[in-house]
Amino acid sequence: MKKGLFAIILSFSFLPFFAQETEDVSVDVTTGASQQVHKSKAKENLNKFLSRLHIGGYGEAVMTRNFYSQSFNRYKKPENFKDDKSHGRFDLPHICLNIGYDFGKGWTMGMEVEFEHGGNGTAVEIEAEEAGEYEAEVEKGGEVNIEQFWINKEFWDGKFNVKAGEIIVPIGYSNAFHEPNQFFTVYRPEGEYTIMPNTWHQVGLSLWGRIKDWRYEAQFLSGLNSESFTAENFAHYGATSPYEFKVANTFAGALRIDNYSVEGLRIGLSGYLGNTFRNTLRTPGSKYEDVAGRLGIVALDFTLNRWNWIVRGNVDYAHFSNADEISAYNQANWTHHKYQDGNPHHYTNIGSSALAYGIEAGYNILNFLPCRSPKKEGRHKLFLFGRFEHYNTMASGTYKSMYKYTKRYRCAFGLNYSPIKQVTIKGEYSYRFFEKPNNNGLASDSPLYKHPYNNEPSISLGVTYCGKFL
Repeated sequence: MKKGLFAIILSFSFLPFFAQETEDVSVDVTTGASQQVHKSKAKENLNKFLSRLHIGGYGEAVMTRNFYSQSFNRYKKPENFKDDKSHGRFDLPHICLNIGYDFGKGWTMGMEVEFEHGGNGTAVEIEAEEAGEYEAEVEKGGEVNIEQFWINKEFWDGKFNVKAGEIIVPIGYSNAFHEPNQFFTVYRPEGEYTIMPNTWHQVGLSLWGRIKDWRYEAQFLSGLNSESFTAENFAHYGATSPYEFKVANTFAGALRIDNYSVEGLRIGLSGYLGNTFRNTLRTPGSKYEDVAGRLGIVALDFTLNRWNWIVRGNVDYAHFSNADEISAYNQANWTHHKYQDGNPHHYTNIGSSALAYGIEAGYNILNFLPCRSPKKEGRHKLFLFGRFEHYNTMASGTYKSMYKYTKRYRCAFGLNYSPIKQVTIKGEYSYRFFEKPNNNGLASDSPLYKHPYNNEPSISLGVTYCGKFL
């Protein structure tokens, strides 16, 4: 019995070898090819597929302590909020997954899915306290966006390309270079983020390429929607749409040119022009027949990466025509729709111009270490940085005096440590401040006395990644 059991075990032990041998010599009855040939072709096709597939992404996890009031009324009566306690926040500002594929013959595809602030969540529950009714509840805030989805055709070795789909609108530094390893601060640069959409993406057509030291890009897009402009954020929300589609009653154009002639230096100039009024499903009255709401933006930015220094700077100016007429239109709509549920628009006054400028500089202090070997060059990096910026969403316009708190300054300094190229740990102290009002010697208890806005310091810590997985 033991011998029989041993024989059975031995037989099962050799089964894989017999199976392998049989597999090697098996023949496809349709083509006559051996099974092994099919496996080789499958492996070859898989390798070819993987060589054309790109998967990457970036993400940020942030912790912040704000040493100022979080009340939405803190600018209306600042004296009431000067002694408010500090507030803490944990956040996932951006988590993005990039997928790209090369179809061959110059055709490529790219897609980016972005989860802002951790995405959003809703759930349907049966409420026992409400007689078993179904109830939809929002369990967390956040947004999920298709930030990019395009098809690109390359001509003449990249000198000319045609791209169509959901594309990035590269106006200003922060839209063209918005990944977390492209700025020192824990959050994206505040000025450009406030006055313009960020990251600005729309469905459109792009013609772009690179010729020697010049890169160019020209885009045709739908216009922004002035009903989503605000006093405090200017055109920031103008690219969004509450509908399942983007209204395109008006059109716009964008242009960007970058030069790389000097080693380690990039200089970029970008501009945008388009009408924004009537780019909605609501039709204004006849008295707004001549109102266009033309928005023009011009931006200059640069990056210097040399001698262990990284220096970045930007200057942005935006002009908005018919600001007074559209502000009046917004106020009329606010009076009419303020009790309407689900109204997605803001209906506030709007400035006729906005501006932002900033500069940041960081030095890799690990360069001072005498034990730093050439083999480890480019691995560990520790940048000590500082940043200054100014921005104003109501730089000019009839309602400028009502929104003096939109004129803001911000200083920040901190560290960026990269143990590997793809990971950066950031820490910073920032100080946002405002101009003090001119009270011309008035007593603080005078009804004409204007209280200064409270300064807004904060401390932030973040960890980020940015790279390719495949």
